[in-house]
Amino acid sequence: MSAPAGVHTPSGIDLGDPEFWRLPAPDRAAAFAELRRLDAPVVFTDRATGRPFHALVRHADVVTASRTPEVFLSGPGVTTPEPARWVRTVFGDSMVNLDDPRHADLRRIVSRAFTPRLIARVEDSIREIATGLVDRVVAGRPEEFVTAVAAELPYQVICTMMGIPDRQRRQILALVNHASENTGVARSRIRVPGRGLRALARMQSVIAALGRERRRRPADDLISALVTADVDGRRLNSRELGAFFSLLLVAGVETTRNALAHGLHLLTAHPEQRALLLGDPDTHLGTAVEEIVRYSTPIIQFRRTVATDFELHGNRLREGDKVVLFFGSANRDEAVFTDPEAFDITRSPNPHLGFGGGGPHFCLGAYLARQEMKVLFRELYDRLPQLRSVGEPELIPSSFDHRVRALRFDY
Repeated sequence: MSAPAGVHTPSGIDLGDPEFWRLPAPDRAAAFAELRRLDAPVVFTDRATGRPFHALVRHADVVTASRTPEVFLSGPGVTTPEPARWVRTVFGDSMVNLDDPRHADLRRIVSRAFTPRLIARVEDSIREIATGLVDRVVAGRPEEFVTAVAAELPYQVICTMMGIPDRQRRQILALVNHASENTGVARSRIRVPGRGLRALARMQSVIAALGRERRRRPADDLISALVTADVDGRRLNSRELGAFFSLLLVAGVETTRNALAHGLHLLTAHPEQRALLLGDPDTHLGTAVEEIVRYSTPIIQFRRTVATDFELHGNRLREGDKVVLFFGSANRDEAVFTDPEAFDITRSPNPHLGFGGGGPHFCLGAYLARQEMKVLFRELYDRLPQLRSVGEPELIPSSFDHRVRALRFDY
């Protein structure tokens, strides 16, 4: 670990060491608080790649990097380590790993596909799926929340929105689980998404086949809209469709799943906040969702590559430098949030960066995630007002996402 001249690196803090991500949450929070008090971003060395990176831990710095995409590039890759070139060639580029104009081109096609009619259908499906899940909870009394509820809602919503036939959903879910099973911290390195490549290839072949079918016989779903839409002469090809679906499963399923699980536990661990929510859900449900996302921050970090020399709040970054945007730290920044370690569902304003720091890469699915959380929590607490988590969530140590493997619950 190294630091720029004049910047003191606190001893015992090493964000590039996988062991840091195994520390208890309060210890990691204290470390980030110490880093935020420094005058400049500290440079750490990534143990997985041997490459140094500047740790952007302040809210203002993360926002600046997010909203200056011509300087802070996503194209080389936003995960650590960066995806191999051959992987990107074979599987296609996810939008998160693209810069303009290619990013703007794809995002325009995707945005055009989200018609008011499609959005209305998605909102109806969220309510229908949430009601069905709570019906199953009441009838079967499952004991584990992630598998029974938190993972199921966003996955079924995405599949319904895309138009995935019921007969293929279990197959795709098994492939998704296999593709992401190594996400987390290994003994000697930080594991990241992208190691289950065989499962990923099979999943994308299934989606590509559906795309070819929808080109021949369009239906009223997102796959049809993406492969038939004509936006300045462009529509998604099979590889782009597969890459977009893979992104949806991480950005639209994994993150919402984790936010739902963290939310149930937070509302259990803070009974006064739960009482506020249940006493007046119409007033507090929206702000509760925002506070859950801030407090849990489902995506911990993304990285950027500096395109040209740049001065960030008086500190010089050089062309080719790597920077890592630590959203979780930004969401606890004392300069922005009063008493940031407190879980407060009435917090307003709440300018959290749980969906990104703004700019062209702001989460395309933020509206969908918010709707899913609001609908599900209302349905759960309306019908099961004694609902609560049991014990602590079982977390998967990771520098990438705040993943909950399992959470026991009862009512």
